[in-house]
Amino acid sequence: MITLQQDADGYVRMNRHYPAGVRIRIAFNDGTTGDFSGRALNNAYDSAVAEFRAKNGLDARGFNRAPASRTNSGNKVDFVPVHPGMGE
Repeated sequence: MITLQQDADGYVRMNRHYPAGVRIRIAFNDGTTGDFSGRALNNAYDSAVAEFRAKNGLDARGFNRAPASRTNSGNKVDFVPVHPGMGE
């Protein structure tokens, strides 16, 4: 089992997908814990990446298709928002 700690802003550090079948325990700020599948956290990660790309004008693959030179070296997400009632 993997254990993650929620930070003060409501995020956990997650910079990759976890295996879908693994169980992940999150220790929330309010002192409670929750057990989630890797699939549930992967879905939260994918949503965070999609929101990041939409806010920054990137396409689905993470590229800026503007004709200017490409300077975007890191279009990935390192922190994912989580909450105790996250659905499976």
